[in-house]
Amino acid sequence: MTTAEQNWAGPPRAPRSPVELNHVLGAAARSRAPGLGLVDNEAIVDAASAAAAAGGPGPDPCDVAAELGAAADTGQDRVRTEFPDTRPVSWAAFGALIPVLAGSGGAGASCVAAAITDALQLDRRCALLVDADDPARSGLACAVDRDGPWMRRVNEQVSVRYSWRDYALVARVETGLPTITPGMVPVPPDWLPDPAPDPLHATVVDLGHGGWRAAATPVYGAGGWLRRGLPAQRPILVVRATRPSLRQAEQLLARLEPWVQRGVATPVYQLVVNGARKWPAGVAGAAGPRVAALVDEALFVPHERSWEIAGVTDEPSPTRAVDALRPLLASWGLITSPRRR
Repeated sequence: MTTAEQNWAGPPRAPRSPVELNHVLGAAARSRAPGLGLVDNEAIVDAASAAAAAGGPGPDPCDVAAELGAAADTGQDRVRTEFPDTRPVSWAAFGALIPVLAGSGGAGASCVAAAITDALQLDRRCALLVDADDPARSGLACAVDRDGPWMRRVNEQVSVRYSWRDYALVARVETGLPTITPGMVPVPPDWLPDPAPDPLHATVVDLGHGGWRAAATPVYGAGGWLRRGLPAQRPILVVRATRPSLRQAEQLLARLEPWVQRGVATPVYQLVVNGARKWPAGVAGAAGPRVAALVDEALFVPHERSWEIAGVTDEPSPTRAVDALRPLLASWGLITSPRRR
């Protein structure tokens, strides 16, 4: 029995306050992962605390924390050996890489990522759609009609499952553990199927977590898709045409900025405004300096009632949304120009 388990076991040693509980669960996680990062530790304590609050029969909260810690540590070891932050990485195997961040909660980043993928496959481009979010929070949970049978095991606790969205390949993380911490998210090379499609024209990545967690840790986790590399990726920031959304997006860019200045992360390339045809009066002028630098070239995706009600489903993305995104993809040389069509 580990020290953490001894601290949990028996009435005399049971935690008597939330602070004590957090300490015991954190110790249990670190017993299997001495180098556990603060972001992973916080997520693990939150998940294991829920198990403790539930009470009754079920896994011991310390065992849950320890298993999550081991999974996160395994993932970070893989990052350090296969995806080190000491040099630019190669994105060549992914084709054109398009990470999609949500500038605020409910901005519709998953909808935009699905619509970009649909626009690519309509032009007969081979596309991979990566769902890098925790399955419990994913905006792409219903993006396919059924899960595919093809899986790639990353480690004992985490796998990547492949499914189809029409002709586009969808990859999502899968685990039997109660949550996915940043350290458990597979490194980008582990998302590629084996063998990979040839050619793979583009990879669209829904970073999830409102973009906030990804911007905090671009060295590993979902934020690893923002790592500086060649050919350079084109990150998209999705916002709503509201002042609160722009304020939150400004904070996200501020969080990412130190990594960009250090040459570790790639800056946001394009601002996409979801649910509007133009800026309402008084909104664009309220943008902070980082968002303001992207405002003039912002792309607008009109409001789609089906997205508001059902989110992303296995049905094709709304035609108006796909058409709104086509000029952007054409300007990047990824699809045929709408004018030529």
